[in-house]
Amino acid sequence: MSAFVEATPLEKFAPTALPKAGACVVVIFGATGDLTKRKLIPALYDLACADCTSKDFEVLGIGRTKMTSEDFRASLHESTAKSKDAHDFKEEVWKQFAARIHYMVGDASDPAFFRDLAAKLEQMRQSGSSANHLFYASIPSSLASPIVEGLGAAGLARNHQGWSRIVLEKPFGRDLRSAKELNQMVSKVFAEEDIYRIDHYLGKETVQNILVFRFGNSMFEPVWNRNYVEYVEITAAETLGVENRAAFYEETGALRDMVANHLLQLLTLTAMEPPVAFDAEAVREQKVQVLRSIRPMTPEDVAARTMRGQYGPGMIDGRPVPGYRQEPGVNPQSNTETFAAAKFYVNNWRWEGVPFYARAGKRLGRPLTQVAVHFKRTPQALFARTPAELIEPNVVIMRIQPNEAISISFAAKTPGSRMQARTVQMEFSYQKAFGANAPVAYETLLLDAMRGDATLFTRRDEVEAEWQIITPIEEAWAQHPPSAFPNYAAGSDGPAPAEKLLASPHHWCAIAAHPKQPL
Repeated sequence: MSAFVEATPLEKFAPTALPKAGACVVVIFGATGDLTKRKLIPALYDLACADCTSKDFEVLGIGRTKMTSEDFRASLHESTAKSKDAHDFKEEVWKQFAARIHYMVGDASDPAFFRDLAAKLEQMRQSGSSANHLFYASIPSSLASPIVEGLGAAGLARNHQGWSRIVLEKPFGRDLRSAKELNQMVSKVFAEEDIYRIDHYLGKETVQNILVFRFGNSMFEPVWNRNYVEYVEITAAETLGVENRAAFYEETGALRDMVANHLLQLLTLTAMEPPVAFDAEAVREQKVQVLRSIRPMTPEDVAARTMRGQYGPGMIDGRPVPGYRQEPGVNPQSNTETFAAAKFYVNNWRWEGVPFYARAGKRLGRPLTQVAVHFKRTPQALFARTPAELIEPNVVIMRIQPNEAISISFAAKTPGSRMQARTVQMEFSYQKAFGANAPVAYETLLLDAMRGDATLFTRRDEVEAEWQIITPIEEAWAQHPPSAFPNYAAGSDGPAPAEKLLASPHHWCAIAAHPKQPL
């Protein structure tokens, strides 16, 4: 059993003050939806509380539901008060923030609506509101075409009195063809520097810290390559099922929903070369180079290097839960995957021959998102009296959620006169080290969008390079439907055959078997 060594806590200190955005109006399409209530409004409330927004900052929600601005504010009050993302909710502060929120009834699929929207924004400007507009399509980007085209036709995309930007939610298309079509359509209306394709994983502190950990510490970067690294393992496990998103998930599945964006983004940050600067073009250029180095799979590669699954009934946190096919709104014969795993190779000078294993799944044993970099085993002749299984190879684990942290495992001598070693761990915890609540992902990304910083957003060629990798997998899976769904129980580690993707002695980290284990 491994010992556990905790790093000496750093002195508690307040994080560096966040930058401040200039005045703007955030126009949210899909304002009555779940994302707006759970994430966007709590994030904007927190930014306002932290004095990161201008006193002229305002929100204009757009939705089909008929209600007044007062009704809209009331509908957001409870969800914000209960949100874990709103760090310090206070009624008096909410009243001041809510006064900045407005609502407009409209059908974004009707081109005529956008003339009314342009008139509304001009009326607001003449009344003292900002001429800068951040349009947020709080809907899947595949449904964003009428919004983008309507904004262009109404002259709202090219703003001569301020700036206009648009934020698009993932997934950015369904395959390479649709992604190219979507990019082409949006680029006809907005300039590329005004298009913000959002992937909320890129706003998480540990995700951003991957670059600091690698390039800011001389002890790690020299060994971050094929000469020392045996394999890399990327896991994104959820205990949640599809909840109320069955219609979306039936069309998407785990590969499109998670691997095509979140996991490939984590892979690029782990594998990329050092950028010349921490700015949008330099960082994104290096990420694209990684994606271009991953060869698309042939049908034979897909059969050998990918795995999919679907959860059946099981136990989560001691309570029974239904299988995917029993979830409300799901086809009882559905073959949509809720688990996807793949083995990628980055064929460049740094990573040639090193497998990158990626898996994502719903209804697994515990929530866990992390990147684990496994180093090669040292010769064990010096420790002949120690069984090899007691000295694991060094591993660096960057845990993104829950409880953001970084751990390093290494060998240490056990007490006593004999030369025996055991594997121990040293952990850095964000909460223990810094003490303060870090900004949640949507806070960071919304603030960056308002400030015009696209570093943590996805570029056009980056999206297309991701689909260049994923589309052959989707096509091969479509040609060979699964025959054994469901193939894993809710609350487990996922399908047992997923272990076969990893060549011995490689292995996935345990999810269900050791819920109390440290990193």
